[in-house]
Formats: sequence, structure tokens, C-alpha cells
Amino acid sequence: VQLVESGGGLVQPGGSLRLSCAASGLTFTDYHMSWYRQAPGKERELVATIDNIIYRTDYADSVRGRFAIWRDDVESTVYLRMNNLKPQDTAVYYCHARHSRGALYWGQGTQVTVSP
Repeated sequence: VQLVESGGGLVQPGGSLRLSCAASGLTFTDYHMSWYRQAPGKERELVATIDNIIYRTDYADSVRGRFAIWRDDVESTVYLRMNNLKPQDTAVYYCHARHSRGALYWGQGTQVTVSP
């Protein structure tokens, strides 16, 4: 199983980025997908999540209204659109896949840096 993130980078405050996570080696439609992030010296936190049945989404309070998660089950890819980025959004962003029977997988992470 592989989860490969892309789309991170350096952006100015107020800017936007779109992260992608391409999954392989698993039946994508069986997995609940999420994005987490971890800033230096902080614990990893859940940013956004989307289920695999009714595509229900949920967001951390700190990003609600600025970030959007969606999935393309044909392409086995989950996306995270990040708008109005703030310096406090700086972190390594990780893709996460969770099966209802307990299997868990993580991507390698992609760095997002928000700085003037």
C-alpha cells in the first residue's frame, strides 16, 4: 500500500495550495480518508476527513471555511484545497487511510510553509 502526497510548498499568507494524495495497493472505496498535519514541536492533528459511504466531511475548527477535502474514487485520490493560508498552517501534511476493519496507512508527508 502506498499513499503519495504532493502539492506542498512555500506560499505567502493569504495564498492557496492544493494537496493531492494518490493511493495504490488498496481498494480505495473501502477507506475513510483524512488529512493530518504536524507542526514542529507539536502533536499531529486531524485537519479534515471524508468518509467512503456518503462522502461526509468534517474539519478542524482552525481550518473550517478555509479548507476543503474531496475524493475521486476513480483516480483513488484525495485532495485538500487550502485557501487563505496563515503562518500557523505551516506543517507537514499527511494523508491517512482507515478501513472499517482497522487497517491504517500513512503517507510520507508533504511540507507546507506559509511565510511572507
